[in-house]
Amino acid sequence: MTRSGSRTRCVLLFTFGLLTSVELNADALFVNDATLHTMGRQGTLQRADMLVRDGRIKAIGSELPVPADATVIEADGRPLTPGFFAGITELGLVEISLEEASVDSGLAIDGMRPEFDVTSAYNPWSSAIPVTRIEGYTWTVLGASRLGSIVGGQGRPVAFDDGYTSFLGAPLLFLDVGADASGQSAGSRAAQWMLLEQAMTESMIQAGPDLQWAPAPLLTLAGRKAIEHYRNGGITVFQVDRASDILQVLEFSARHALKPVINGGAEAWMVADRLAEAGVPVLMNALENLPGSFDQLGARLDNAAILHAAGVTIAFSGGETHNARTLRQLAGNAVANGLPYEAGLAAMTVNPAAIFELGEGVGTLESGSRADFVLWSDDPLEVTSVAEQVIIEGRLIPMVSRQTLLRDRYLPQNPGTPRAYIKP
Repeated sequence: MTRSGSRTRCVLLFTFGLLTSVELNADALFVNDATLHTMGRQGTLQRADMLVRDGRIKAIGSELPVPADATVIEADGRPLTPGFFAGITELGLVEISLEEASVDSGLAIDGMRPEFDVTSAYNPWSSAIPVTRIEGYTWTVLGASRLGSIVGGQGRPVAFDDGYTSFLGAPLLFLDVGADASGQSAGSRAAQWMLLEQAMTESMIQAGPDLQWAPAPLLTLAGRKAIEHYRNGGITVFQVDRASDILQVLEFSARHALKPVINGGAEAWMVADRLAEAGVPVLMNALENLPGSFDQLGARLDNAAILHAAGVTIAFSGGETHNARTLRQLAGNAVANGLPYEAGLAAMTVNPAAIFELGEGVGTLESGSRADFVLWSDDPLEVTSVAEQVIIEGRLIPMVSRQTLLRDRYLPQNPGTPRAYIKP
C-alpha cells in the first residue's frame, strides 16, 4: 500500500472544485507529493510535502509526518506555486466599468489631489474578485487614477481573503506622465515636469501663508502632507512608457528621494542598463509588441527578457480589472520570447511582493511564509492549465464565482428535451 493510501484522515478530492464545510474549517493542511515551486532558496522541489497551520507554512520536506487533525491535499506531482499577483487593478473598486455608480477608482474633480485614497471604497465582496481569484490569483494592487491627470492618487496592495481591511504593505502613490496625462499639462510633457516640481516644492511647505509666492497653489494642505510621505521613502508608481520619459522619472525620483516603480515600460528595454543601475523595477504587459500610442513606438515582445538579462526586477501587469485572470498568459508569452521559465514564475509571485515591500514570507513557499498558494492541473504558465484549488492564509477558497454559478444554473440538464423543460 502506498503512503498516501494508508492515511486515515480526510483526503481532499478536487472533483468539480467542491468543498465541504468540514474541510473549509480544517485545523491544518497537509499537501502531499507536489512539485513545489518555492520561489525561495530551495528552488523547485519534486514530490515534496508541505504542512500548513494557523495560516503559515510550518514545514516543507519529503516524507513529512501527517498531523492527526490535518486535511490532506493529494497533489500527485502536480505544480504548487505561491498565489499569483493580479497586477494593478480596480478589483473591489468597480463592478461594471460603464456604470459610473459602481466605479470608485477615479476622481472626477479638477486639480492635483494626491490625498485621494481609494482604499476606503474597497469592497471585498465585489463579484469581480472571485472571478479572478479562482484562476489562481491571491492579491492585487488597488490603483488610483484620474483621466488626463498627472496625479492619480493613492492605492495599496490587498489580499483576496474576503476581509474588509486585508491590506498588505504600505500605501502607494500613482503618477502618470507622458501622453496619457497631457490634459492637465496643456499638452506638454515639459509642463508635466514643471508642475510636478512645483508640487514637490509645495509639499515642503505646510503653512498656507508661506505659499504666497505661488499665485495658484497646486496642492491642498492634505495634498502636501501626502506628497511629503512619499518624499520620505514611500513607493511611487509612475505610469510611463517612452524611454525618454523613463529617464526623466529616474532623474526626478533621485532629485526628490522618491522610491519609483515603472508601470507600463513599453520602451524600458531601451534604458535597461539605467534602470538596473538605479535599482528601479518595472511592471509590464508582455503582450505589447505594437505601438498603441506614440509613447510605445519601441514596444517589443522580448522586453521582459532584455530587462531580466540586464538585472532589472520585473513583474507583470496590464490584464486590466475584468481580465486580470489572463495575466499568467502574459508571463507565458514572455517565457516564449526568451524570459527564463523560473523568472516568469517569479514575476508573478515573489518579484511583485518584493517590489511592493510586502515583507518576507509573501510570494514564497518556505517555512514561516504566509500560506497563500495554488494547486495547478499542469504548468501554471500554460493557457490550458487551470487552478484546481486556491488557498489564502491557510484557508481553502471555494472555487466558485458568479460566472460558474451562472454556468451551472443555465447548463442544460437534458439537452434532448425542448428548451421549456431544461433546468431554469
